[in-house]
Amino acid sequence: MKLFSHPGRIAFLGNYVPCCCGIATFTHHLWTAVSGVAGNAECIVVAVNDREDGYSYPPEVKLSFDKRDVDGYVAAAHALNRSGADVLCVQHEFGIYGGPAGGHLVSLLRETRLPVVTTLHTVLESPNEAQRKVMDALLRRSDRVVVMAGKGLAILREVYGVDETLVDVIPHGIPDMPPKAPPGIKERLGLEGRTVLLTLGLLGPGKGIEHAIRAMPAIVARHPGVVYLILGATHPHLLAREGETYRTSLEHLARDLGVGRHVLFHNRFVSHGELQEFIMASDVYLTPYLNEAQITSGALAYVFGAGKAVVSTGYWHAAELLAEGRGCLVPFRDPEAIATAVNGLLDDPATMASMSRAAYEYSRAQIWPEVGRRYLGVFKRARDCRRVPPPPVLSATSRTVRPGKLPQINLTHVLRMTDGTGILQHAIYNVPNFREGYCVDDNARAFLLCNLIEVAAAPHPGVDTESLASRYLGFMADAFDLPSGRFRNFMSHSRHWLESRGSEDSHGRSMWAAGHGACHSPNPGHRRLCAELFQRGTAAVESFTSPRSWAFALIGVTDYLKADPAHKESLAAREVWLARLRQRWDDASEDSWPWFEDHLTYENARLCQAMIRCRDLEPAAGEIGLRSLRWLATQQRSSAGNFRPVGTHGYAKAHQTPAIFDQQPVEAQAMVAASLDAYDATGDDFWWREARRAFDWFLGRNDHSAALAEPATGGCRDGLHPDRPNENQGAESTLAFQISLAELIAAEHRQHHDPPPHHESPAHLPA
Repeated sequence: MKLFSHPGRIAFLGNYVPCCCGIATFTHHLWTAVSGVAGNAECIVVAVNDREDGYSYPPEVKLSFDKRDVDGYVAAAHALNRSGADVLCVQHEFGIYGGPAGGHLVSLLRETRLPVVTTLHTVLESPNEAQRKVMDALLRRSDRVVVMAGKGLAILREVYGVDETLVDVIPHGIPDMPPKAPPGIKERLGLEGRTVLLTLGLLGPGKGIEHAIRAMPAIVARHPGVVYLILGATHPHLLAREGETYRTSLEHLARDLGVGRHVLFHNRFVSHGELQEFIMASDVYLTPYLNEAQITSGALAYVFGAGKAVVSTGYWHAAELLAEGRGCLVPFRDPEAIATAVNGLLDDPATMASMSRAAYEYSRAQIWPEVGRRYLGVFKRARDCRRVPPPPVLSATSRTVRPGKLPQINLTHVLRMTDGTGILQHAIYNVPNFREGYCVDDNARAFLLCNLIEVAAAPHPGVDTESLASRYLGFMADAFDLPSGRFRNFMSHSRHWLESRGSEDSHGRSMWAAGHGACHSPNPGHRRLCAELFQRGTAAVESFTSPRSWAFALIGVTDYLKADPAHKESLAAREVWLARLRQRWDDASEDSWPWFEDHLTYENARLCQAMIRCRDLEPAAGEIGLRSLRWLATQQRSSAGNFRPVGTHGYAKAHQTPAIFDQQPVEAQAMVAASLDAYDATGDDFWWREARRAFDWFLGRNDHSAALAEPATGGCRDGLHPDRPNENQGAESTLAFQISLAELIAAEHRQHHDPPPHHESPAHLPA
């Protein structure tokens, strides 16, 4: 939805009513409070939906998107940028945003140009890895941070290293209710003559209500008129997973303890007006929560602000709020202590009244209008003293759109994966998996990387790439089976070949690496052996049917012919392979599907790259390559503008939306290489941007905002699943990142230096 411009505009992001959750209620009350004290400023809301069909929102909600929609976050950021808003106030709780630990939110924050004020509803003292990564990104991007208790500030300072001058402590807002219940309130609710204990909020196991119910027999024995009112619907996420199992267990517990008539369940999400009535009708509020690490409780704040006596476990928010006689704290999971505290208050009305007065007087600074004024001050500081500069506005044509400095090549993980035989295929996390052995695919890639590093003149401290290249090329040479003229692919860790011939694609990749080595290797012996392998492997491609095997071989032959332009067999083979790929194009392509097949699968950009490489032989082939690659770029781009490769879970059939996951690093590698070849062919900066877009996928500009590459070691994770990255760092993925990096460094080098001369032609060898 397009946002109309308005001066003095404040935007709020989070769940929003009628969504039934505490964050939605808080966002609504904060919007109301700020709107009430902000004068002429307009306050708008961007709502995050927790269900696919969304909600019928009130008019202040100008835009909403599904929490799982990875594109929706960046689209929302762009809409906010166009909205004329002066500041964005983000409500943060890990569970309300999509992605690992709510990481999709980072994509929005990275793209918005607005000053950001983030309200942290949870501050974890011991976050897991994903939570810490998201929290660090969130704190880096926030101009100001709001927490609701001093404990939150302490954790931010001690655990996350946040400068406390950037943090504001503003308590959870509360409605301004009178200190005494209006006459007849209990009668209206059917509670006439009863002493009411109350717990309210969405129901779930973390609330510890079973311990309060276990306290009821001792309370009822002393005060027979007591009822315990449990007000609130089961949390919708829990309801979807388990139904009413937890609530039913509480009902059974109350009956088994003989207090079933004294424990009342109101299984619904009540309106704000009803909520106030139930609070006013209560005498003692119970919060028997189980987890100390709760930085805020809206329910506790509301009841406290109504001047009610509170018995609570000592979670962080309660410990701060109820200090100095403003409430009664009890140990966790201790029904006896709860019963003793409640009975003590009911036995001593004077003490209970004193506690209530202290709570009410202390809470006056927490009523919503006061909270709204304090937030306005924070918004002004965030706007006037920006800590985080906005991202640059990128031109569609200028070369200034090129991202910043590339990381340095680091072969630590490549060395870790390499032994005396070659590079191992797979890893368990970042540990080589010996059980899976080796393959010629990865050793060909590793050999190619060593040569690219030399071409790129890239620094690689302490690594003898020539020795590494010898090892990988030796593996390729042993993989070649002279009788069949084919490369074998898989070898066990005990150095036994597991097949007589490998796949067509593995043969094609080996031809590609051999052709590149024959031209670019700085070692004369390597060039001669590569030439021999390439020449001897050429005939087998004649019988292949895989378009990608032809494409790999074509990419290899274009390099080989730079070193030996007159080699007749290679010239003839190039014409045959190109004609076959061209025929696939003629058979399958149409105006709305300019592609070589009726589907998109893996390493798609290699087909385009091969055609572009053959433009000197056949200009029309170059045009086909550029046209198909430009179309492929549209298919592999999210609405947020990030590179999104065709997912392996379903790929894409003609005229259908490509699968999103799993996303593989070799797809980004292929797009980088093809785009750089397109850039060399045309000089069009569009292709440079596409190469960097695909490369930035490795660095975290992707659907999960998760970095796959680890520049500190040079390793790369094996892809993106729907919910997380694959944490294994196999050879294919690591080499995809490393080769892409080396090719980009080489391309930058070519822009500032004359291209290096080709090495002398290899000797002709008999087939």
